[in-house]
Amino acid sequence: MSSQAQNLKSQAGEAVGQAQVKKDQMMNSASGTAQNAMGKTSETAQSGQESMDQTKDQASGLLQQTGMQVKNMAQGAADAVKSTLGMNSTDHNNPINPKNPTN
Repeated sequence: MSSQAQNLKSQAGEAVGQAQVKKDQMMNSASGTAQNAMGKTSETAQSGQESMDQTKDQASGLLQQTGMQVKNMAQGAADAVKSTLGMNSTDHNNPINPKNPTN
């Protein structure tokens, strides 16, 4: 084999080796990028879940507080009507007596 053919064969082998190294580097880089993207997606999903749970807890507390306020307002209105009609039973010192005209 001539030295020129030997030289071309050597250069071709070197080019194949360099191409293989570049291919491996690109594959590793792509794999790392995909893993980073999956990690970021997972973190974002976890953050969204935590935010949703916190909002749900806040809404639940607000609904419970609103329910208690409505109940208290209704009780206050009922007490006011009873007081206006003279039927308020919260005054234990002056029980309703049908014989007493001031009741």
